[in-house]
Amino acid sequence: MVTTRHHPQEFPPPAASTSTSKQALSKREHSPASPGHWAHIPSSLVMLWLLGSIPLVIWDTGYVLLRPHSMPGGALHKIWSPYALYGTVDYIYGWPAFRAQNGFTAAQASLNVVETICYLFYLSIVWTHGKAIGARGKPRTPERGMNWFLFERKYVDGRMGAIALLVVFSASVMTLSKTVLYGLNEVFSGFNNVGHNDLSVLVFLWIVPNLQFTRNDLALGNKVSDIPSSGLWIVFPSVATVLLGLEIIDALETASGVSRSARDNNPKPKAT
Repeated sequence: MVTTRHHPQEFPPPAASTSTSKQALSKREHSPASPGHWAHIPSSLVMLWLLGSIPLVIWDTGYVLLRPHSMPGGALHKIWSPYALYGTVDYIYGWPAFRAQNGFTAAQASLNVVETICYLFYLSIVWTHGKAIGARGKPRTPERGMNWFLFERKYVDGRMGAIALLVVFSASVMTLSKTVLYGLNEVFSGFNNVGHNDLSVLVFLWIVPNLQFTRNDLALGNKVSDIPSSGLWIVFPSVATVLLGLEIIDALETASGVSRSARDNNPKPKAT
């Protein structure tokens, strides 16, 4: 009979390979597709919007903060010459508001500075901390360039990913709220700054710029595409706010241990 006195306990199972365990752990820690692991995946639409809008916002902010030098007759007006026309359509950008010391224009421009800093910070985080996504969601070494930056799938994980998402979401809400406030300021003031325009001028040069230009524009050599448009600053920030907000919800669900698939597959029972 075989004795077992030298083995008072059951034989332990074979130990897993240390290297294999470390590799699996590494994949879980660095792959955005791993269960329970959250990472921010930038949207190409949001990235394109930011790269296209930031220069225009800087240009617009420069005009406001450098008044009266940027206005007609000023030493710097050549840089902002399209505002010569727009200032006659919307007095908030023209001489009437400046002479009345209306602070709304400069206050709005000051918030533009904050938003722009937030957006530039976000873009820098994506550029410096972004990791490319390879086959089956596995990370790979990124070949940084504009194509990768704008169109290829990438992710930013860890604390920097969370900070980047929070910053760009907050800035998008600021942009949307400020643009809506700009329109509501006119509504509740009885259209004090644009009410002097004919309906056709108001529609084509203030409500829906970039769609058509009038005889006066042709005489001045100005195109409506040279005039700031507020509509785009409502549509795109709205889309960005929704996309980023949904991502924040997913991140919170991941942190609480509830994934979207688990939530959808296990709906709450209906009350009887």
